[in-house]
Amino acid sequence: MNRADIGKMAVSGVPGSEGKDPVANGHAENESNPFAEYMWMENEEEYNRQVEEELLEQEFLERCFQEMLDEEDQDWFIPERDLPSVGQIQQQLNGLSVSDGNAEEILRKSILNPEAKEFVPGVKY
Repeated sequence: MNRADIGKMAVSGVPGSEGKDPVANGHAENESNPFAEYMWMENEEEYNRQVEEELLEQEFLERCFQEMLDEEDQDWFIPERDLPSVGQIQQQLNGLSVSDGNAEEILRKSILNPEAKEFVPGVKY
């Protein structure tokens, strides 16, 4: 390109349009669709709807996944949460007492056979 070509291009603004008058809208006369660069806007509402649906679906999946994790946390045995504390166990143990005072009465009311053989699991008599 020489200086004359650059000068012509600077006047017209479009390379290869030397000697042609520029059209008022900035597009050449032989261009098939002067609005080609704006055609993406034709389906803008459809595109926005599709993106919104994808975002809602992603949010729904995240909520479902979080609910699933919460349900798993409830179903799992977590000792810190599910077992009583040491203080509670000590209170229960303090309430227990051992006494032989009623042992004879319990034996009298018992329906167990004191002369029965000792039970051994897995052995048939």
